[in-house]
Amino acid sequence: MNVAITMSICYQGRVMKQPSNVTRSRGDLPAPAADRAFDQLDAAAQRAHLDDVARRALARWNLPADSALRLLSLSENATYRVDAPTLEAPAALRVHRTGYHSRAGIETELAWMAALREEAGIDTPQAIAGADGGFVQCVDTPALAESRFVDLFHFIPGAEPDENALAGPFEQLGRLTARLHTHAAHWQRPDFFERLVWDFDGCLGTRSHLGHWQQAPGLDAADRAVLEATAACIRERLAGYGTAPQRFGLIHADLRLANLLVDGDTTHIIDFDDCGLGWHLYDLATALSFIETRDDIDALVAAWLRGYREIGTLDAADEAEIPTFIMMRRMTLLGWIATHPSADMAIEQGESFARDTVALAERYRARFA
Repeated sequence: MNVAITMSICYQGRVMKQPSNVTRSRGDLPAPAADRAFDQLDAAAQRAHLDDVARRALARWNLPADSALRLLSLSENATYRVDAPTLEAPAALRVHRTGYHSRAGIETELAWMAALREEAGIDTPQAIAGADGGFVQCVDTPALAESRFVDLFHFIPGAEPDENALAGPFEQLGRLTARLHTHAAHWQRPDFFERLVWDFDGCLGTRSHLGHWQQAPGLDAADRAVLEATAACIRERLAGYGTAPQRFGLIHADLRLANLLVDGDTTHIIDFDDCGLGWHLYDLATALSFIETRDDIDALVAAWLRGYREIGTLDAADEAEIPTFIMMRRMTLLGWIATHPSADMAIEQGESFARDTVALAERYRARFA
């Protein structure tokens, strides 16, 4: 999840085709110790380290070492704008966090984005091959004895949909989400396919990808008891709901308005960093991230459903579990705040996010427990 990306960027380019002579590594993850070393740096030192990684990465695309680099976003990953005389247009360089995705996982993300563009006509980020023909490069940084994956994309300007009138954008969001799900259901996955799984355990269980909600600030023992009972209710309901292919498959997993960029008549879907296997309705829940307490939440859900049903199918059993997915996502975000206390969104939300989450949980349990 790249909460900090609210800048106006999107990507264009040719469909990616992986050269046959490029070697893939399936379990190529930087050492966990590198994460700890980076986390121990202060903010200025972390920024300097990421700038150094980005500068070192330029050589992987035969770009001049003195190319202009400007940080656009620093959240899960660091994204830089690159301007170089050897580029026809600016590019966007993504420096990945360590330990989150393997090389195969990132290659899977790029492959799906390329297939969406080629096979479904959906505008998505398009990668630029490095000098060796590979789209995912690995940069060593001796100062921390770590390696980081980096990739490069074509860059064009764009803007997020208007947030002052959300019904229209949410209907468009539902429509685009259905197009993604329809394509994913028929996509021939590559043999190196590897992505995160956003099931209950991946969201709220022991292997939660974004962090453990129990560690969030602002929770007392009574609050934790409410949320524990809520998590148990969610687990039970989702076990009954099941993972049939018409309900569970490859999803974006962070498809919010912030990840739509509009450039004229073209709408780009960006930030596939969290894409993986999960329930289709989890994509609806992610669309409501951080705004679950809005007074017009029911109207936004209805708008999303109208758009989705223009292309996709949802039955009464699906619709009945929408509150479950919204609650699960909300608690997942509580875990994210626990692991990102200095992120702008975490600071903006403060401890009120925890209090509001408990209130939502109490209402959820009153209805479903």
